[in-house]
Amino acid sequence: MRALIVESKGALARLWARHLTRHGIDADIAHGINQATALMLEKPYQILVIDLMLDDQSALAVADFASYRHPGARVIFVTNTSFFSDGSIFRYCANACAFVQSDTPPEDLVAMVSHYGERTV
Repeated sequence: MRALIVESKGALARLWARHLTRHGIDADIAHGINQATALMLEKPYQILVIDLMLDDQSALAVADFASYRHPGARVIFVTNTSFFSDGSIFRYCANACAFVQSDTPPEDLVAMVSHYGERTV
């Protein structure tokens, strides 16, 4: 399984990637929309982990491009805010499968990536 982590904070992205790799998941990191779209043009991804609050960039645009480029790919959104805490993210993003806090334990994130990544079409 291949996962793409789209996260502006390098240390957090590397932490998540290390945990995913330890569990046999190939993980790539993009720090913004340009890197993310370039990687999606090169490789197929089953699941994306996207920080909803990318530095001055649109996480929804990344998810939208993923739905176009890899229609079966699922998206786990992470955030450190209460924005979209009402669940409305699932109305705006058809490929969203989970919405969690940025401080979710990495082991829990690995479990979600494994679960939803295996369910891709």
